Amino acid sequence: MNKLKSILVCAACACALVLVGVGTIVKADSDNFAGPYIGFNISAYGASAKGLSETGNDNLNGSGINNVTVGQTAGITGGEIGYSLPLGSRFLIDIGMSALAGEAQFEVEGDDVGSENVQFKIDDFVTYYISPQFVLTDTSTVYLKVGLTEADTGVVGDVVTPPNLSGETWALGLRTVLDNGIFVRSEAGFTEFNGISTYGKGTTGGIAASNTYSAQLDTAYGMISVGMRF
Repeated sequence: MNKLKSILVCAACACALVLVGVGTIVKADSDNFAGPYIGFNISAYGASAKGLSETGNDNLNGSGINNVTVGQTAGITGGEIGYSLPLGSRFLIDIGMSALAGEAQFEVEGDDVGSENVQFKIDDFVTYYISPQFVLTDTSTVYLKVGLTEADTGVVGDVVTPPNLSGETWALGLRTVLDNGIFVRSEAGFTEFNGISTYGKGTTGGIAASNTYSAQLDTAYGMISVGMRF
């Protein structure tokens, strides 16, 4: 993911250098893109995860690293709202929020005979972002997005529900705005979430309180947005 982040930043810098180089040719105005906007999003997500489970026996003899099965994330749709603030003739800053409704599931396998698997569920992704925009033409901008993403978590199994997730989102995209204010945005990016972990409730016949389960989740996505600038 760090390599992907570097690629996105370098791509944004390259776009900026190109704009500087052709600045005497491009006559676009950032006011064409300024103002409040709303949009509807359709996204495709992929996820990778690393998991760890420890039983009481593991705590004495070392940790057991186990496979994590990542379920497919169903079609995710959502919306966004924001404001584009012009900072010069070819530069803007977007400040906004997007919300996606969908669910990802993945499972951490117990590593001892008789130990149980635990399934984590993640849904309702919300991202608060800031996005520098570089004007390419009268109708299009290229942008880098940096945001904070939060998601609700849940579990299946006799374990304690963990706190909600948060993570850092990076993305690169292209926005096209028509004369009537309708825009189309295409975007690719990723989110690095903080770790998620839980432990057994220790109920009779359930998972022992000494059993712990954890996973590190990262997601990559592609998104298309259609909306209106006012």
